[in-house]
Amino acid sequence: MDGRAPRIKNRAPAAIQITAEQLLREAQERQESAFRAPKQRVEDFEELNEYRGRKRKEFEERIRRTRGSIKEWLQYANWEASQNEFARSRSVYERALDVDPRSIQLWLSYTEMELKNRNVQHSRNLFDRAVTLLPRVDQLWYKYVYLEELLQNVAGARQVFERWMKWEPDDKAWQAFIKMEERYGELDRASTIYERWVAVRPEPRVWVKWGKFEEERQRLDKAREVFQTALDFFGDDEEQVEKAQAVFSAFAKMETRLKEFERARVIYKFALARIPRSKSAGLYASYTKFEKQFGTRTTLESTVLGKRRIQYEEEISHDGRNYDVWFDYARLEEGAFRDLRGEGATTDEEETAMGRVREVYERAVAQVPPGGEKRHWRRYIYLWLDYALFEEIETKDFARARQIYQTAISLVPHKIFTFAKLWIMFAKFEIRRLDLPAARKIMGTAIGMCPKEKLFKGYIELETDLREFDRVRKLYEKYLEFDPANSSAWIRYAEIESQLEDFARTRAIFELGISQSPLSMPELLWKAYVDFEIEEGERETARSLYERLISLSGHVKVWISYALFEAEPIALPRAMREDDEEDEDVEQKMVPGDPDRARQVFDRAYKEMKSKGLKDERVALLEVWKTFEETHGTADDVAKVQGMMPIVSKKRHVDQETGQMVEDWELVFADDERENNPTSFKFLQMAHAWKTNQNKAGNDAKPISFAPASSAPNRKDDDATSDMASSDGEH
Repeated sequence: MDGRAPRIKNRAPAAIQITAEQLLREAQERQESAFRAPKQRVEDFEELNEYRGRKRKEFEERIRRTRGSIKEWLQYANWEASQNEFARSRSVYERALDVDPRSIQLWLSYTEMELKNRNVQHSRNLFDRAVTLLPRVDQLWYKYVYLEELLQNVAGARQVFERWMKWEPDDKAWQAFIKMEERYGELDRASTIYERWVAVRPEPRVWVKWGKFEEERQRLDKAREVFQTALDFFGDDEEQVEKAQAVFSAFAKMETRLKEFERARVIYKFALARIPRSKSAGLYASYTKFEKQFGTRTTLESTVLGKRRIQYEEEISHDGRNYDVWFDYARLEEGAFRDLRGEGATTDEEETAMGRVREVYERAVAQVPPGGEKRHWRRYIYLWLDYALFEEIETKDFARARQIYQTAISLVPHKIFTFAKLWIMFAKFEIRRLDLPAARKIMGTAIGMCPKEKLFKGYIELETDLREFDRVRKLYEKYLEFDPANSSAWIRYAEIESQLEDFARTRAIFELGISQSPLSMPELLWKAYVDFEIEEGERETARSLYERLISLSGHVKVWISYALFEAEPIALPRAMREDDEEDEDVEQKMVPGDPDRARQVFDRAYKEMKSKGLKDERVALLEVWKTFEETHGTADDVAKVQGMMPIVSKKRHVDQETGQMVEDWELVFADDERENNPTSFKFLQMAHAWKTNQNKAGNDAKPISFAPASSAPNRKDDDATSDMASSDGEH
């Protein structure tokens, strides 16, 4: 045998099936019974003495082997007690106590044995010996007191408690003593015990328990005296006052229950004024709840305000550079300041609220972002701006607001980055103070120190609002010297000159702009130039611009815009307009467009796209051309353009990478096929005509011959048509 399980040859079910229940029953029946000692019957005293002697010998032998095992001693003593041999049992317990006199289990078992056998005096003696030897074991004291109270010996129980209290036990012992006195109506004694308790352990919760006890026995003056004594004990030290929050809260709640709301409010405010905001969240919550129930709108708002301050202070203590929290904190204080001023507060109260707002802002701006990355400074700069606006709008302290702007500007590393909004708002502040030279000096300093697009725009907007157009021109010149590739700057400069009706200067600016070689988004500048000429009614000039633009780019969108321009009517040239036509309400006379010129442009564009082999651009052009002919042309013109539309066909070719035959969609233009493969194109045209006739005869479907490229390319033609188109492409 190699240890492996035998191989089962016959896997058929047995004739007699054995259930799981039967297996369990048989296993239970076949179990061997456990060994049990034979029962012995004692017939007379001789046998009893012999049995006791044998058992004692066994116990003595076991104790001799394991003298330190309390379990063996307990078994021996309990057996002697079961034989009513109490003297022998006490002897065994005493011998055990000689071995281990500090065994709590041994003392408890000893006293329990005496109590079971109603030996009360022995039990008292044992408890007295036990608590004398082990005074820190509360369980022995509790059992001792319980025994005396059970025997209605209240004086003895009180005496035991007095002995216990000399050892200054934990709070549960004091509470047990007090509850015993309450059970027997000795409330004055209980109050005295509370007084001794707070002398031993002067903690807030003990003072609170004492105060509540006096309140429950309707001695309100005594309760107030207790709380007042507690507050005097803790004093005015910040750490001690923080520790006494529970006393303040309990004192205020007691006054609330007694309907003394003003007393409670004074207590809350007294405590909150001496405890740091970040450490009095619980007390603030109680105060808020109190004000919601019994306070006025003003007191409630001030309470909520204080609670929010604690929350913000806690968040700031975790992360001082969390500027979102600083913003919320500053808005909170500003709102409190405005509400206070709206309610007609005194000057001192307003000064206090204003100082609190300034304190928050000063603490916030002191958190300078680390490093030299602009993204870290974005939120920070807005703190300075809000600070300056507060001083300007709310406090009217303009000198302080100016100083804030100057400090913020000196703080930013302008060699690395700058903030245009800061410079512009400083300049606008000086304009509001009617100090225009100072504002111009600020903007000039900003552009000279750190030129930036937003700075130029802001300065130009400022001078435009002041109608200082000579300065605007100089600024645009500086702007374009700084960034000559900015198309939008050229356009705005030209628009300014157009509004001033200096059209020669406008054209010169446009010409200078389009002559710049590196130009961002030049199409915007060309379009603005063309739109300007169209608005002026200069069709020839606009046409020449289109020709120049086509020679430069040749984009299909330029061709389409050129063609549509030729067909659309435009206004008369400005020199030919009457004075009344300059008014916007009077309808201007228009010069009609020339559709034939537009067709010529479309035809030129189509030939240009065809020569370059741009199929998608040709399709886009034909789509617009077809729409144009549907509006301005005849049915023949529409049919002509429709005939130029490409056929969407499939083409088979061999993939160079895989070597397999693949199919691609291809745009087949009629004129391309007519020129390249006239025979194949004629055959393909006849096949499409036959397919169209078949569709008309079968289900009156829409003809699909010469389908434009804009129709769905997923439409599958007949196999014969596809094959013909593919074979034609392979030629």
